[in-house]
Amino acid sequence: MECTFSQERNTYIRDVTIGDQIVKKSERFRYLGSIIQNDGEIDNDVISRIQAGWVKWRNASGVLCDRKISSKIKGKFYKTVVRPAMIYGAECWPAKKKHTNKINVAEMRMLRWMCGYTRKDRMRNEYIRKKVGVASIEDKLRESRLRWFGHLNRMPIEAPVRKIELLDFAYVQRGRGRPKKTWQETIRSDLSYLNLDKNLVTDRA
Repeated sequence: MECTFSQERNTYIRDVTIGDQIVKKSERFRYLGSIIQNDGEIDNDVISRIQAGWVKWRNASGVLCDRKISSKIKGKFYKTVVRPAMIYGAECWPAKKKHTNKINVAEMRMLRWMCGYTRKDRMRNEYIRKKVGVASIEDKLRESRLRWFGHLNRMPIEAPVRKIELLDFAYVQRGRGRPKKTWQETIRSDLSYLNLDKNLVTDRA
């Protein structure tokens, strides 16, 4: 797979061969449960994670849809079994609003079914989340990213994944058109939203 993250770099990679056999080029592949695209986007990975969440949901529907079980217990079970499958690897996503909305829509369908409501009941999302004790998916994604950001910055400089100096990140000149959103920009936005300083990563607590 040839990664074309920049429109300015017109590189050409010759065919890769093993013996006499040419290895077919691919636009995406799965690695450690995540889907990597050659354009650096995460659309396919988000769709894959939502599908994985639904698989877990169906496997656990006997518990999650049982009217004899309280909503709080269902919520705890959901957070333990279903949600981790749906946001696996999300700490590394340069997530856009459309990605967060897709996951939120899927999650709200699950939570409504858990509570026995449909959209026709006109129950607000905030009420549903409060009833089952499940926080907003946007907050959870932000929490995951910042936890991973702190973990990276506490690593020694000689570690395989080198320390990221976010606010010293040097912007490179970009080509025409809307630039791709980077993970560093997502982290910068998270820190600004919560009014946090990056130096807080030294305080693990």
